Amino acid sequence: MVKYKRNDIDCSIVIPLYNEEPVINELYERLNGTMLATGLDYEIVFVDDGSADRTLELIKNIAEKDSKVVAVELRRNFGQTAALAAGFDAAQGQIIISMDGDLQHSPEEIPSFLEKLNQGYDVVSGWRKRRVDNLLTRKIPSRVANWLASKISGVDIHDFGTTFKAYRREVLEELCLHGEMHRFIPALLSQSGIKIIEIPIQNIVRPEGASNYGISRTFRVLFDLITLRFLLGYLAKPLHFFGKTAMYCIIAGLLMAAYILYDKFMYNVPIMVAHAPMAGLAAILLLVGLLFISTGLIGEMVSRVYFESTNKKIYSVRKIHRRENR
Repeated sequence: MVKYKRNDIDCSIVIPLYNEEPVINELYERLNGTMLATGLDYEIVFVDDGSADRTLELIKNIAEKDSKVVAVELRRNFGQTAALAAGFDAAQGQIIISMDGDLQHSPEEIPSFLEKLNQGYDVVSGWRKRRVDNLLTRKIPSRVANWLASKISGVDIHDFGTTFKAYRREVLEELCLHGEMHRFIPALLSQSGIKIIEIPIQNIVRPEGASNYGISRTFRVLFDLITLRFLLGYLAKPLHFFGKTAMYCIIAGLLMAAYILYDKFMYNVPIMVAHAPMAGLAAILLLVGLLFISTGLIGEMVSRVYFESTNKKIYSVRKIHRRENR
């Protein structure tokens, strides 16, 4: 993941921005004050995701004056997942904290995240325990999505959606973000056996500007959950996913065919007169089953090429314990 020269920076704050001109200066001042108080060597990585206002101009001006600030300019609006990925690539800290740039996340809460990392956790995730969003358009869909994500991934946290999270650098180095999967980073990382903890954070009304999210995001989250289920359960064994459906189709088709043939040979019932629709359905089910098996086999070959070409392991070692020879 890391494409930039690695320095001995303790902590990087990664913030994707899209049309956040009204709050940039306050955000920078509060971040600076908070991080100075920690005594850590830090950097602030602002990522402009194709803003149409003066956001880019402001963060470039700040970066020219403060060497601790990095301004990443994207060519156009790619979306929050891509902006976060760009920020993670540019970050050089041993700890990486991501947060929104609209001041709904309080910079003053960063020390709480650092404290939990110091206790040995790999990922610290924020939890908007008392949300101030609209009940019907945000709260209820969010609770349903979070419950589903928790059940699908086996990660016991309440709030997958918030960007406010802290990571040890090493857990992000093999992460490949795509689509809109940034909200499910803890679930994606859970495959490596990382230690995750959740801490309550404030959720305040956006002080300036308008939210970039709408009800349409609910449907995108649903599709992302389906993708998440496949990635977590079947990335390395796609035939198991397609094969299960194939077997259901083939068994149902064979049972129907057996019943039709039984009637034909035992009672001399004309197939096309008495069982034409069932015979057609049986044939379709058998064909669909074979197509699913073929798809699964193709998926197995693609999966093998992926793991072999990227040299990506299907396991993750936390630590090797070995007695040293004396």
